[in-house]
Amino acid sequence: MIQSFVMLALAHFLALLSPGPDFFLVARTSMAAGWRVASGVCLGIALANGVFIVVAFAGVAVLQPGNALFMLLQLCGCLYLLYMGVMFIRHAGHSPLRPMAARTGQPAAATRLWWRGAGMGFVSGVLNPKNALFYASLATVVGASHSSPAVKIGYGLWMFCVVLLWDILIAVAIGNTRVLSRFCKTLPWLERVSGGVLMVLAVGVLGSMASSLT
Repeated sequence: MIQSFVMLALAHFLALLSPGPDFFLVARTSMAAGWRVASGVCLGIALANGVFIVVAFAGVAVLQPGNALFMLLQLCGCLYLLYMGVMFIRHAGHSPLRPMAARTGQPAAATRLWWRGAGMGFVSGVLNPKNALFYASLATVVGASHSSPAVKIGYGLWMFCVVLLWDILIAVAIGNTRVLSRFCKTLPWLERVSGGVLMVLAVGVLGSMASSLT
């Protein structure tokens, strides 16, 4: 169970390191209205991820590990992790993130902006196809370990909290132009390393699948 959790946590966190639509929504909101308003976006994104986590694990729960449909889903999940790894490496350093000066001043309607941001974050997360495919792939891979429902609930809560805390950390840090500049410089290497690790994880699961069939 520990090995399964480490694999899931590592793959999930590495995927968070690569900027996507959700990342740039948090960044733009933080630079435009401050991290407090952007925290609403962060919560909306985390809730959208939570929806995908519940759907993915619920879908896997009705399948029995070892049957043909489960093996097919597990194979598709591993192939998607491989695809993500290749894309991370191929597009390393091509993210259009650039340091910007944060706007000063506190918006008069901060509460309304917060709720609006939460709605935008939820819509962005739900409409992001990468989220659905990624959580489905993780759920099928983790499902092979015969984890109990309680353990899977723990996995889901872990991923929800990590998404929320990571996005809030980005929102807070993004207003610091020095931090953002350094992040832009290290981002290509982070993407390459993340891509390599995701590919290794996928190959490892594929190897376990192959050995179980022999």
